[in-house]
Amino acid sequence: MMDGMDDESEVLNCGTGTQKDGRSETVDLTDNSLIVDISDALSEKDKVKFTVHTKTTLPDFQKSDFTVVRQHEEFVWLHDRFEENEEYSGYVIPPAPPRPDFDASREKLQKLGEGEGTFTKEEYIKMKQELEAEYLATFKKTVAMHEVFLCRLAAHPVFRNDHNFRVFLEYDQDLAVRSKNKMEVVEGFMKSLTKGTDELLLSATVKDHNEFFEQQKNFLIEYHNHLKEATAKADRMTARHKDVADNFVKLSMTLTQMATTEHSDLEKFLTKVADTFEKVRKTEARVASDEDLKLSDTLRYYMRDTFAAKRLLYKRLRCLSNYEAANRNLEKARAKNKDIVAAETAQQMACEKFEQMSEKGKEELVDFKARRVAAFRKNLVDLAELEIKHAKTEVQILKSCIASLKNEE
Repeated sequence: MMDGMDDESEVLNCGTGTQKDGRSETVDLTDNSLIVDISDALSEKDKVKFTVHTKTTLPDFQKSDFTVVRQHEEFVWLHDRFEENEEYSGYVIPPAPPRPDFDASREKLQKLGEGEGTFTKEEYIKMKQELEAEYLATFKKTVAMHEVFLCRLAAHPVFRNDHNFRVFLEYDQDLAVRSKNKMEVVEGFMKSLTKGTDELLLSATVKDHNEFFEQQKNFLIEYHNHLKEATAKADRMTARHKDVADNFVKLSMTLTQMATTEHSDLEKFLTKVADTFEKVRKTEARVASDEDLKLSDTLRYYMRDTFAAKRLLYKRLRCLSNYEAANRNLEKARAKNKDIVAAETAQQMACEKFEQMSEKGKEELVDFKARRVAAFRKNLVDLAELEIKHAKTEVQILKSCIASLKNEE
């Protein structure tokens, strides 16, 4: 399935951006030196191939306009290169896009195909259209999330100059990145548990006397929990709207069947009502899709982004712990009058690293707040406008149906 991005695929806006062909491009309006987007994508059975398009005036690139094809594993590889780079310890690393998951949609389509003989032709066509629309919506969300990740990197004044990022954008061959095997997945899970335990112990044993970072830590911990709860509730709301749309499909099909078997005097009435339910079903499906894109996905993205901001704070706390240890080592060296120069050098380096990380971390967290507020404001306003539009459409459909039925009396 080839698919260019359109207005439905704009999941969220990472900050001040421009609109191009329905896409959200998170670049400074005054700086178009590096613009990255996903122009097309191809969905295959076990993978998605993303066509990454880049336009740039930066001198480090060999061309000003070029495209490469990338898979999900290569996006994860790029994220890990940033996460593991000590030079970026004071930065909020954009969260990696989630793995494409079309298994549920494919399974539904397969079951529908297996049970084709149990439906009428009209029922089968309608249900197939519904499932194909669900698959397409998931596909567009996947493409949009991968694009947002690249846009965040391209818009960042430091990340955009990273060597691995340039390789990802410009190297026109496969990056030879493979998926993790089961053992590596287990090892990664164990590392994440160990890292989480270390962070909890670090928070309990190291006291941060900087009021700004202490407030940020308390806020982000609570904020992340609220986002997690809000995301679950938004998902349930979206699911209920999808259930309503599914019920309208069943009502429409039932009324259509009745129109062919009941008395001829009711045929026009039942057919008209069935057609109305089908139209309302399409509107309800759009409501569910818009809520998923503009609300649920925005909450889900910033839940991951908030986790990335928390990681910055924990890294800074680790840096503070190392600085305090260097101070203690210097005191011991002076007390013993031994290795003083080496201890002083280590203490100075730890001090400089901590101060630089604190300065850069504060800038990043302030930017994170501004970006987050702008994104929520934009997407909530967009959602409200779309829901008003859909509500007016449904009212008009029902009014037209009632007027038509009255004229036939």
